[in-house]
Amino acid sequence: MQRVFSSKLFVSGSSLAIGVGVGAVLVGFNTDNDSRGFKSHRGVLERVPVIPIPSVDAASDLIPHQPGQVGISKSTAAMKYGFPSLANIKTRESYVTSYDPRNRTAAWVIEQLNPETLTGSSDRKCCEFKEDDSVHIYHRATNADYKGTGFDRGHLAAAANHKWSQKAMDDTFYLSNVSPQNPHMNQNAWNNLEKYCRSLSKHYLNVFVCTGPLYLPRQEPDGKMYVKYQVVGKNHVAVPTHFFKVLILEKPRGEVELRSYVMPNAPVDEKIRLERFLVPIESIERASGLLFVPNIMKRTNVLQAITMGGRS
Repeated sequence: MQRVFSSKLFVSGSSLAIGVGVGAVLVGFNTDNDSRGFKSHRGVLERVPVIPIPSVDAASDLIPHQPGQVGISKSTAAMKYGFPSLANIKTRESYVTSYDPRNRTAAWVIEQLNPETLTGSSDRKCCEFKEDDSVHIYHRATNADYKGTGFDRGHLAAAANHKWSQKAMDDTFYLSNVSPQNPHMNQNAWNNLEKYCRSLSKHYLNVFVCTGPLYLPRQEPDGKMYVKYQVVGKNHVAVPTHFFKVLILEKPRGEVELRSYVMPNAPVDEKIRLERFLVPIESIERASGLLFVPNIMKRTNVLQAITMGGRS
């Protein structure tokens, strides 16, 4: 199903599923207009506490990086569509992140993928996971926090997305770019999603990927909804219940396509088609407290949002 956004029009999608096998199934929505004039879905995610944040007006006039262009860094180019939030922004060689000191991981990471960034001689065997010294010692994760937990140190900005520079690949091994991930999910379904993101660079002019954790509520036996998640290590690194990826895809003529995915942090059958994890972007915005659409609409007149059942 395709949805077309414009500055005056938002055509809503239909049902979706979050957390195949373990998450909440969101079906049969009613729609109402939200405060932005968009139609929003009512369902389980409506009951997620919406973090009140100011309207993000951070889409800048940054020029996208072009092959061989001098003077504009890849991290700068990655922010063409602005910041989903404005707290604790950090820039690396070729990605930008917002760090969440309470949970000891990133709130989001944005990177730009194209054939140039995906090609090079960088070798992940030369990389090691490391603490982020730019984070206060009270709020940073360490390798010891992950030891013996059964969780992988899961990249948010994937190492394979930054082969163009060994320094860029090294930067993806900061623990501020890592979250505890279920090994089966990380090495199979999530890995497949990362590979799919890279494959899209063959069909689109630029692929912008924003990745982050989610902490979604579940209904307990008493009938009430609770947000519960494990923490690991002496620094209490939060284990997300789910992860999201928001893909902003640029076409040669200036059109922009949006694909947003949510995957549970649990074993996931890698045979499940990735389109099963497509969700409406407003579901992620509500659940995460982030905003994507207002900034994207500053850069394009028409935005196609692909939801479950649409072309892939």
